[in-house]
Amino acid sequence: IPGDGYRVVLIDFGAKLNIMRCLRERGCEVVVVPHDTAAEDVLALAPQGVVLSNGPGDPVNVPYAVAAVRELVGRIPVFGICLGHQILGLAVGAKTYKMKFGHRGANHPVQDLETGRVYISSHNHGFSIDEASVRGLDIYVSHRNLNDGTVEGIKHKYLPVFSVQYHPEAAPGPKDSEYIFDRFIDLMAGEGK
Repeated sequence: IPGDGYRVVLIDFGAKLNIMRCLRERGCEVVVVPHDTAAEDVLALAPQGVVLSNGPGDPVNVPYAVAAVRELVGRIPVFGICLGHQILGLAVGAKTYKMKFGHRGANHPVQDLETGRVYISSHNHGFSIDEASVRGLDIYVSHRNLNDGTVEGIKHKYLPVFSVQYHPEAAPGPKDSEYIFDRFIDLMAGEGK
């Protein structure tokens, strides 16, 4: 998808069109690649950032994707959404688990722990990052589900790498969570870590 801003590679694990729309609205050129694209092939496209899309299933079933993301971390800004969030978590050393009751629907309150603000968000997942497995890593929990306390976002302490479990492109409120895409743009611009 042409654009005059940053070139973003979207790794497609089942991407929603709205992810591309949110990036395009911010001027990004979006290059979509299949879920099994190797890290070196992603980097050969000369992107300024990589988005790991949403998708179905258990993230441990895509070890090739976890390995590719592990190679990308530290070399380029990376932003994960839903399954992409879980894959990123595994790539940086966290663990995931199958939830007893998955999150489904468009009315889940999620708190951004950096700002304290609460957003109503859209969810469709049955796996989550295990918060205990984050301790001691170079990442921290950035967002939390206020219904059950589960991890809804992680952020790297030193690198331009972050992810959210929910769907910021879904906008169950007035585009409540699209600010997450602005954070990604800022990371590509080198304005934050």
